[in-house]
Amino acid sequence: MNEAITKELLEKYRNAFDNDRANRIAQKAAVAQGPAAIVKDYLRDREDLNEFSVSLKQTGVTNQKASGRCWMFAAMNFLRYHMVQKWNLGEFELSQSYPLFYDKLEKSNWFLENILDTLEEPVHSRVLDHLLRDPVGDGGQWDMFASLIRKYGLVPKSAMPESYTSSNTRAMNRYITLKLREDALHLRNAHKNGAERGKLREMKEEMLEEIHRILAVSLGNPPTSFTFEYRDKEGKFHRDTDLTPKSFYEKYIGIDPHEYISIINAPTKDKPFYRSYTVQYLGNVKEDGGVKYLNLPMDEFRELAVRQLEDGSPVWFGCDVGQFSGREGIMDLSAYRYDELFGITFGMTKAERLDYDDSLMTHAMVLQGVNLDETGKPNRWRVENSWGKDSGKDGYYVMTDDWFEQFTYQVVIHKKYLSEEQLAEYEKDPEVLDPWDPMGSLAD
Repeated sequence: MNEAITKELLEKYRNAFDNDRANRIAQKAAVAQGPAAIVKDYLRDREDLNEFSVSLKQTGVTNQKASGRCWMFAAMNFLRYHMVQKWNLGEFELSQSYPLFYDKLEKSNWFLENILDTLEEPVHSRVLDHLLRDPVGDGGQWDMFASLIRKYGLVPKSAMPESYTSSNTRAMNRYITLKLREDALHLRNAHKNGAERGKLREMKEEMLEEIHRILAVSLGNPPTSFTFEYRDKEGKFHRDTDLTPKSFYEKYIGIDPHEYISIINAPTKDKPFYRSYTVQYLGNVKEDGGVKYLNLPMDEFRELAVRQLEDGSPVWFGCDVGQFSGREGIMDLSAYRYDELFGITFGMTKAERLDYDDSLMTHAMVLQGVNLDETGKPNRWRVENSWGKDSGKDGYYVMTDDWFEQFTYQVVIHKKYLSEEQLAEYEKDPEVLDPWDPMGSLAD
């Protein structure tokens, strides 16, 4: 056997390919149209029905456009559902630009504090490389959103509408990242030259003023007070003056986001079930801590999501959206037959995909319904996305329960649905995962 690919080996491969009629047909179709255009199994459309035994009604579909704010959009879609029910609203959205401003500012502070905590790390250490890679990316998790609204509240979209930059964040992120990496260099050099911690923090505050300036120029200043005007579903006009973002949140939404906790399903050997976890260096609002999860088996993970939906409340969830799914709104392991197209099998388990870097949470959406079969078990889920009305069926996706089991990693559940044993495990001091653990991925 040879170490290299030889001419004889290539000839063997080509002959085997050319002698197979199915290969030749697949090749012609894929070269002409691309693999993705020809792998959809049309028969699955008869199974993946857009009807659900439990279905919550949302008002309108949101669109994050060219930004990675899915976690914010999903969280605000969850909150606006409750607000619409409470206040009998019609079409309504919360401002997605408002928390974006403060998330970038808080992430910048979080990053600079992490730099101060790792001043002795070599410049090319894995830890420092990780911190420098993407200090203010758009992605996030539920606990990070909860920290933001606890500190800053929220505002209606009318008080801080979308802008070009909020919907197209790449350039802004690039220049904030450039500045923060330079700031990290200056802080580390000052430390080497003997600067004390107090002086380094003075430098940090001056650095944050520059980040604030970039954000204010790019997004506009967030409102500190505003008037909320709206019509309810009956057309009656309402006006509420002199609101602050926090008073608006407390009056019109009133949900304590910290009453909702992140449940993960990570069936890898290094993360035993019924334990709580956090991720080193992951978070945004420094004084509120980072993230925390409870790892549960899939049957309990699934049951909690169903119970919350049956009780009339949506469920924020995080998944690997690019796996066996498409923009037409189907998330189904059997719908996209790349195995048949290429004549191969994909045999890794969920745990193996996590261990071998094939899958992690990439996107957050909202469960707005579930279909329970005659035995009471879910077979498909109704998913509210934030990619606009042209994605899926009017913005909604259908997710099979098999897909849910394999590629959903996180659901956010009110504490009241957990058993005493589950809650007791969550409340324990969490085990700390490495910064690069797949459970530390950010949904965007």
